[in-house]
Amino acid sequence: MILLKTYKLKNVNFKLIFSVIALTILGILVIGSANSDYQSKQIIGMILGILVMVVVALVDYDFVLQFNWVYYFIVNGLLILVLMIGTSVGGATRWIDVGIRFQPSELAKVLLILFFAAYLTQHEDEINDRKFILKTAAIAAIPLVLILKEPDLSTTIVTFLIIAALLFITGLSYKLVGIILAIAVPAVVTLVLLVLRFGESLFGSHGYQARRILYWLRPEDYPQGAYQQQNSIMAIGSGQFIGKGLGNDSAESVKNGNYISEPQTDFIFAVAGEELGFIGSLAIIFLLLYITYQCIETSKKAKDLSGKLICVGMACLIGFQSFVNICVVTGLMPNTGLPLPFVSYGLTSLVTLYAGLGFVLNVGLQQKKY
Repeated sequence: MILLKTYKLKNVNFKLIFSVIALTILGILVIGSANSDYQSKQIIGMILGILVMVVVALVDYDFVLQFNWVYYFIVNGLLILVLMIGTSVGGATRWIDVGIRFQPSELAKVLLILFFAAYLTQHEDEINDRKFILKTAAIAAIPLVLILKEPDLSTTIVTFLIIAALLFITGLSYKLVGIILAIAVPAVVTLVLLVLRFGESLFGSHGYQARRILYWLRPEDYPQGAYQQQNSIMAIGSGQFIGKGLGNDSAESVKNGNYISEPQTDFIFAVAGEELGFIGSLAIIFLLLYITYQCIETSKKAKDLSGKLICVGMACLIGFQSFVNICVVTGLMPNTGLPLPFVSYGLTSLVTLYAGLGFVLNVGLQQKKY
């Protein structure tokens, strides 16, 4: 078949596969301790994810990238559909329920990596052309705005960072990157200062974004809004070096006292910190770093730019998302709804991440010859 090739077993990145499975199993154990009702579903998600990863790994990514514009329109179509008929939870509309509930923004991140891997490869020679940059910014803006409208600021930021990294790897001028950073960093600092000065009125109808910043910087003034993050910090600290043990029934446990809502999702790292302690938390961070590292190492062996961009895109997705999630749980960033890759409960996130790593494995199977 045109989409399949004969691959050599020695080129399979078993280190990446084993580390991903190990991290997912660790996540399943912590999810079972956080809320046992979700553990069996996550196990099914892992099995499905592994099957998807194996199938995708055998498909020639050159063939897949021929349909990059199809992925782009699918992404935008699903994101528009979310705004039209999506299910709202906690004031956010991020899910579509068609018998099976899934989150299109999670799928969007992987599909956009595929789209931009092909798109930027086709226009590599124009990467620093002003018209091309404006055109690319417009193309990226559509899905980013749709995700922001859900609202899902954290996913918007992570997706933006992934696209920015892909542009940089393609060859975007260091000078231009410097100019953007020189504008962006002071702008963010100014925004935070304005929020502290004017509060939620600064954002009008979207005052929740300002409130998140205020909860983070002034938790003593907003205890009702800051409790989730403050309790998370307390949980991690209470785990000390070796933790209280998975599934413990300690009355002093932050998890057992229901002081963290939905602990199996965005705040799963707090449960891991309390029950597995510093050692368990370090193991999760190490595995996330190692998976990211393996994606980057695979990118160095890619036979072409598109393969390199796929690997870098997945490395950025896992790295950036892990960084933001852990920063939120430990109080280093404002509270945002973002899952911890391979650890948090969420079948859409888990299966799409496995699919993305399937493409990384395929890039490794077709590595350049020296």
